[in-house]
Amino acid sequence: MELQAIRYASMVSAMTFDRAEQIHGEFLSRVNEPAEEAKARMLDFLGWEEVDEENFAPDVRIILVSEDFGKELTTAVLWLRERSVDIRCVRLRPYEDRGTRLIDVQQLIPLPEAHEYQVQLREKEQEGRKKRAERFDVRHRFWTGLVEIARKQHTRHANIKPGAYHWIGASSGIRGLGFNYVIVQEHAVVELYIDRGEAEENKRIFDSLAHHKEEIEQRFGHSLLWERLDLKRACRIKYRLEEGGYRAPEQEWPEIQKGMVDAMVRLETALKPELDSLAL
Repeated sequence: MELQAIRYASMVSAMTFDRAEQIHGEFLSRVNEPAEEAKARMLDFLGWEEVDEENFAPDVRIILVSEDFGKELTTAVLWLRERSVDIRCVRLRPYEDRGTRLIDVQQLIPLPEAHEYQVQLREKEQEGRKKRAERFDVRHRFWTGLVEIARKQHTRHANIKPGAYHWIGASSGIRGLGFNYVIVQEHAVVELYIDRGEAEENKRIFDSLAHHKEEIEQRFGHSLLWERLDLKRACRIKYRLEEGGYRAPEQEWPEIQKGMVDAMVRLETALKPELDSLAL
């Protein structure tokens, strides 16, 4: 039953007004009603004066009606509702009282008293998904521009595929040590991220590099943030750029991206002697 209902909903969702009129006309003919009244009856049902194709069946609602619903079906219905499918379960229970047949109609999913709350939750979730999609799109555009600059300068990240997350990275040439770009709303970061799988080895590598902190920062041209992260497995050495993040006006992105690429080149150069001499 439920699969057939979904098939019908899928069919109706793509149906034009003209096609619906044709089908309704065929139905009227089968029940000995005038088929030529199909359009007028449909307009009357919809409360329209004329056909409005853009607003015809923009959303589809599925209503399952049965004497009872099993656990598997109700679980599937709840799952579909969580994904913004407007599907409902209505239970019909027949009774007979002194020769009179009565039908008890109850909506089981969603419960009437919970419907408004569920609508609010669904709208909140949809808004969250929309904002996440917007963030992903913005970050992907930002990384696309940065990688293009890296490609023109033939840097380590020249062949990185732009992503949608808040960071992109490339290997330093040493397993578990990567040079990452990080972008958040208001600022950016270039970093060496150290994670070879074992906390003890990561801390040893970090300490070896930190032993040459003064020389590394002198080569870089600015102080760096040395984060040993004792409560975590990984470590990092980074430089934070305050010129702006992905929420900066898009016309300012090229300058931010150039600054990030320049900082990354300097970071790689500053760390190269110590990385080349690491005892692994």
